[in-house]
Amino acid sequence: MDLGIRGRKAIVCAASKGLGKGCANALAEAGVDLVINARTAETLEATAEELRAQHGVSVTAVPGDITTDAVRAALIEACPAPDILVNNAGGPPPGMWHDWGRDEWQAAIEANMLTPILLATALLPGMVERRWGRVVNITSQSVKGPVPQLGLSNAARAGLTGFVAGTSRQVAKYGVTINNLLPGSHATDRIAALEENIARAQNISREEASELRQGQIPAGRYGTTEEFGAACAFLCSQFAGFIVGQNILLDGGQTNVTI
Repeated sequence: MDLGIRGRKAIVCAASKGLGKGCANALAEAGVDLVINARTAETLEATAEELRAQHGVSVTAVPGDITTDAVRAALIEACPAPDILVNNAGGPPPGMWHDWGRDEWQAAIEANMLTPILLATALLPGMVERRWGRVVNITSQSVKGPVPQLGLSNAARAGLTGFVAGTSRQVAKYGVTINNLLPGSHATDRIAALEENIARAQNISREEASELRQGQIPAGRYGTTEEFGAACAFLCSQFAGFIVGQNILLDGGQTNVTI
């Protein structure tokens, strides 16, 4: 399917690997020129070169911590008039409510709520003026089905979800959509680390830990970065202009909710 976005420009955050890279790859395959960001310059540039070679699009790498004003400014300077923004950042660490003080809460809110809001509010006026734009936020299945040990993530991402709920309906009439993708368990480095923790805690093998986790997913497997990226690319396409302010689960049925 031709998504109708060839030649458009996108900013994709946390794009050097995992779900962010899956989104960047799918957009590049659709012919979108990219500006990508991640913390580690070497890994980010390797991803940029890979995307250029595979898809023949322009890819600019802007390394650094996206939660800082300076890096956000550098990203916008590299792409001042994007058609597409994909917000993404790793989640805060798990724990118990009594483990977290002001510093932990501030870090979670900065990364998973304020940073995507600040990027969106900086870029939405241009999208509105041009009468076309797509913003996709990668959040988490915990927004719909809270995970007790992920209280920092539950709260910060829920705050972003509330911002999207209102703002998306204010800009939709200008041809600009804002939506959230809620990943469950996908085959990424984070899942590998979780499996290793389970294996150590339960004194089982890594393979057994993987089978245990995947057995808890109705689909019986982890998601792939390719299918996640394809969903993101569709939300950024010419066909998604009537999808506004939605929270779309990609979790293999793991989140046990009716609506």
